[in-house]
Amino acid sequence: MSTVLITGGSGYVGTQLVAALLRSGRDVRATVRSSAGEAELRAAMRRGGADDARLRIVRASLDADDGWGAAVAGCEEIHHVASPIPVAQPDDPDDLIVPAREGTLRVLRAARNAGARRVVLTSSFAAIGYTPKPGAEFSEADWTDPDMPGLAPYPRSKVVAERAAWDFVEKEGGDTELVVVNPTFVLGPTLTTRLGSSAYLIKGLMEGTMPVAPRARMGVVDVRDVADLHVRAMAAPAAAGRRFLAVADGPTTSFLEVAAVLRARLGAEKAPTEEAPGDDLPRPIIHNDRARDELGWRPRPVGTTIVETAESLLALKLASLG
Repeated sequence: MSTVLITGGSGYVGTQLVAALLRSGRDVRATVRSSAGEAELRAAMRRGGADDARLRIVRASLDADDGWGAAVAGCEEIHHVASPIPVAQPDDPDDLIVPAREGTLRVLRAARNAGARRVVLTSSFAAIGYTPKPGAEFSEADWTDPDMPGLAPYPRSKVVAERAAWDFVEKEGGDTELVVVNPTFVLGPTLTTRLGSSAYLIKGLMEGTMPVAPRARMGVVDVRDVADLHVRAMAAPAAAGRRFLAVADGPTTSFLEVAAVLRARLGAEKAPTEEAPGDDLPRPIIHNDRARDELGWRPRPVGTTIVETAESLLALKLASLG
């Protein structure tokens, strides 16, 4: 089998995907933006029990063409995981939307030019379910309206980038196939010490720096299960041209319920017991039937994911129980 490419290899999802592919015996090439990213990725492979002897790391950035020709050369399979994720929402939405869209198109052009068989793109539930819907029930048939008043730049960037990807493949993609994975709120053990927004929220809940839980209702998916869905989506011939929602089985959850799990199962006594004030929110119903039925995907229970997220932060001394 040819070398498989992962963009954004040093990130939260990327490290788990690289580790899973290496453990399966694949030759892997991963893109990073800097030498610091390379060192972090190799350290993450050790944490993930993966031998990095079959890993080649190349530098390429979503905001420049340099490096992408070399990155995709000889790769029939490309997992495009890299995407800008802001610490805070930018004042100018285009500061996020344009890099997300153009970076995705840059990778797809390079993939097409290299004759890649398939690209599996990490999108988001933000591209599916951020426009209110009667009954709050969502499947892969739904799309967030990017022009909805009040939509934050991040979800807008995800829907704009995914729409651009489908349009490109339809009109200019040649023989390269596209599959899209749409994760909900991603939790699970971290292999990297650079914490993203989801891990910071768990850290804040554990340590009591959030006196009240943010008011939200969301689906949760384990980062390891996102990686597994990527692998399955790449392998299944019938997955071409399909979107796959990544969400754990069962009802969606809230941050207050996450805090309750941390208190009950890890003794996180400082975790909040109250939710931020506000109106009652609908609890969305998010379907994962397509991934389960068509790809045989079986996600972990949410409780397991919450606990093992926290345990990984404690083990790496990235958080404490106070």
